[in-house]
Amino acid sequence: MLGTVINAAAIVFASLLGLVLRKGIPEQMRIGLLNGLGLVLVVLGVQMGTKADNITVVVTSLILGIVVGEWLNLQQALDVFGARLEARFSPEGGCFGEAFVSSSLLFCVGAMAIMGSLENGLTGRIDILLVKALLDGIYAVICAASMGIGVMFSSLPVLLYQGTISLLAGAVKPYVTPEMLSNLTSLGGILILGIGLNTLKLADIRIANLLPGLLLVPVLMVVLGLLG
Repeated sequence: MLGTVINAAAIVFASLLGLVLRKGIPEQMRIGLLNGLGLVLVVLGVQMGTKADNITVVVTSLILGIVVGEWLNLQQALDVFGARLEARFSPEGGCFGEAFVSSSLLFCVGAMAIMGSLENGLTGRIDILLVKALLDGIYAVICAASMGIGVMFSSLPVLLYQGTISLLAGAVKPYVTPEMLSNLTSLGGILILGIGLNTLKLADIRIANLLPGLLLVPVLMVVLGLLG
């Protein structure tokens, strides 16, 4: 799990740097950074969203995930959780929940998170995760400077998600096919596109209620595989 620990630590330290820089950034410049980040997320989301191996699996997972997410009302639960943490760690206010969800998705979704964790768990090598830690750190500085302390707490999902994959690497690897990675990346890209639109104030998408779709992609692919 060394690679994952380094990755999570990079997010924490980069977020702290972003928060320090934020205090000296004029409001108009902060808004400009936020808009720039939104544009980058839109481009990244479109780029990732086109990588589907089976668009039917991606669309079905998204639709079923929305049904589950809306039924459980994950967004409301996250908003309540975020409000409590915000009151504790960011009493001046902000967009804690949005920053937490946006950055968590950005850092957890994608082939590098899965393949790097598998490499770390199976061989002990951390090459992929070191590169990912550098990229995540750059994003964390920008995100924290424009969105606040919620970005720093995204290190917890990264630690849990990647750490679990590393610990279970031997059991998980046979099921992580290139096709599954492509479909997960595609659906993750769609969610990141939604985050970008929210960041630019062009939409009001309840991103947390879409998250179950990511869990349904491997389930659907295993079921389809069993059905031939």
